[in-house]
Amino acid sequence: MTVKLNMNEFPYPPPLQVIQAAEKGLSVLNRYASPGDLDLLKKLLANYSDVPKRHVILYPGSDLSLREIVHIFSKRRKVIMNFPTFFPTFFAAKQFAEKLIRINLEPPDFNLDMDLIVKELNEPCLVIIDNPNNPTGKILLDKEKVEVILENKNVFLVIDEAYYEFTKQTFAKMVENHSNLAVTRTISKAFGLAGTRIGYIIGGETFLKAFSPLYIILPQTSLFAAIEAIRNPGYIQDNIELTIRERKRVKGELGDLGLHVYPSTTNFLLINTNVADIGTRLTERGILVLDLSDRWLSGFIRVAIGTKEENDFFLSNMREIVNTND
Repeated sequence: MTVKLNMNEFPYPPPLQVIQAAEKGLSVLNRYASPGDLDLLKKLLANYSDVPKRHVILYPGSDLSLREIVHIFSKRRKVIMNFPTFFPTFFAAKQFAEKLIRINLEPPDFNLDMDLIVKELNEPCLVIIDNPNNPTGKILLDKEKVEVILENKNVFLVIDEAYYEFTKQTFAKMVENHSNLAVTRTISKAFGLAGTRIGYIIGGETFLKAFSPLYIILPQTSLFAAIEAIRNPGYIQDNIELTIRERKRVKGELGDLGLHVYPSTTNFLLINTNVADIGTRLTERGILVLDLSDRWLSGFIRVAIGTKEENDFFLSNMREIVNTND
């Protein structure tokens, strides 16, 4: 048995009608997606996000949209990012940025130091902040902080809202009045559609102009599944509530083992343990988690919330490992 708790995937499959919509796409695999279907998905996402359709940009995965943003907007400007963050975006910034400024989130509170950010806004820059943060699960921004950054016209701000559905906190509406703001989202998480590889950008004018030459075509199966899911998004709320209940239970049981588990607003938990090689020991037992020791701080792992059965398997193995370590 292998339990995947390392990718922050939603453990529940989408409803039957979404799967059937994806299957419908198989019958037209010899054709590119039609402009009408692509436009329909943009319209549905715009309604879902409460923004005008013209501000929505489709993309094959929010991770790739973030990479493309870095590639476009890091030219002749520095990039400012909180750290830790979504690692693929950070690695893209390391690759493309002429200068990368890292704003560290320090335990135990992982607060975003706005004073440090403001000090860096004295020249053209691209600021990327994930909210809530991955891997800490903490909300980093509020409207006041966002406005402080945006008032600098030489600054482009990108907010990664991959876990928006869990917090319902968004800055998407602000793109209508701020050309230098973009919000990135995905249907991989709460919609349970990681396999579709569909993300989207809600962008201000500057971002709309930058992406206007790009004509994005999505796979037929992914497109049909996404349309059906966004048309009928009610199913995600039950799954979110179940995930939050399981998150609370898992956090409590890990705390009873003496582990330090940080508060989370997402579908994952950040755990600090003094158990040596905890990631490797879990992998040997068929449980995949994200070991942050090499990328960030020793002893930290990020664990996604799975089904009850998956969580029970993880908890029982953690008890054995911790008790053995004692």
